[in-house]
Amino acid sequence: MNRSIYQINQSDLPVIGITMGDPAGIGPEVIVKALNDPLIRRAARYIIFGLDEQLGYAADAAEIGPFWGRLPHEKVSRDNPYRVVVADYDEFAVPALFGGASRIGGQLSIRFCQDAIDAAMGGMIDAVVTAPISKTSWRLAGAKWPGHTELFAERTRAKRKAMMFVSGPLKLALATVHEALFEIRHKFTIGRVFEPIDLLNEALKEYFGLERPRIGVAGLNPHAGEEGQFGDEEQRIIIPAITLASQQGIQCSGPYSADTLFLRAIKGQFDGVVAMYHDQGLIPVKLLDPLGAVNVTLGLPIIRTSPGHGTAFDIAGKNMADESSMKSAIKIAIHMVQCRRTAQKVGR
Repeated sequence: MNRSIYQINQSDLPVIGITMGDPAGIGPEVIVKALNDPLIRRAARYIIFGLDEQLGYAADAAEIGPFWGRLPHEKVSRDNPYRVVVADYDEFAVPALFGGASRIGGQLSIRFCQDAIDAAMGGMIDAVVTAPISKTSWRLAGAKWPGHTELFAERTRAKRKAMMFVSGPLKLALATVHEALFEIRHKFTIGRVFEPIDLLNEALKEYFGLERPRIGVAGLNPHAGEEGQFGDEEQRIIIPAITLASQQGIQCSGPYSADTLFLRAIKGQFDGVVAMYHDQGLIPVKLLDPLGAVNVTLGLPIIRTSPGHGTAFDIAGKNMADESSMKSAIKIAIHMVQCRRTAQKVGR
């Protein structure tokens, strides 16, 4: 392939780092398909932390001509001459398709993330978009982190973190994430509810241009506890967290019954929602936009977004993956970079 035709100078565009995720999953495919869109390619410059060979397999299967350059990962810089470049980890020998979770898949996807985080912290890239990883692969590789969020928080030394999802008009943060439903009560504190309210408020202002966001907070129990009839967590924990946030100038209210709150948010009564546990928030997120939902990690000093789906090992290599969520993750990352730049220019 003659890569010289892709060499350009676009120093004013955002530089978005994309991690390949587990090489045996659909990460390579959705990356190739998303970046094959000329509108996506024109909006930024891209550094893919991954394997050039895997991208080539995915492009061949989709009948897409290669549009990217390649450099050894240790030689990639912000000023590289390509609009799209692969920071290639060619010292790793990986088969084209090796079927499901594996130790090497975990090792590689962890390494891609670690190097992308370091690149973002060092100013080489402006944001990180992560393709899906396999938690099983990470466990086989001996990882101490259960997933992306924890790795990003530790490596960036973030003191606080929260998981946010963007799905159509809905922007939602979670108070608790990957925890067994019956274990939530043992970790449910005022701070666990206040933190996502605070971080969501900051994100809506910094990254989405809202001067005074309106945040609706969900209850934990049916009918938000119905004045204590169905549990007292609303009175003991959620209401004090909302009061604390309000005292700090955050425009938030609740707790509201979850079966009405999300509809109200979609209709525009709230700019953001805080849900109490994973499925309470993720069910409406994925019903609203099953192919385009995006995960954003709040509380980090860097921007990180991710598609709202997994590795889909069962369809990997079959040219069946839908790239909509990866496209959305890239677009939101670019939007966040641009909003942050604008805020810095005006001194907000």
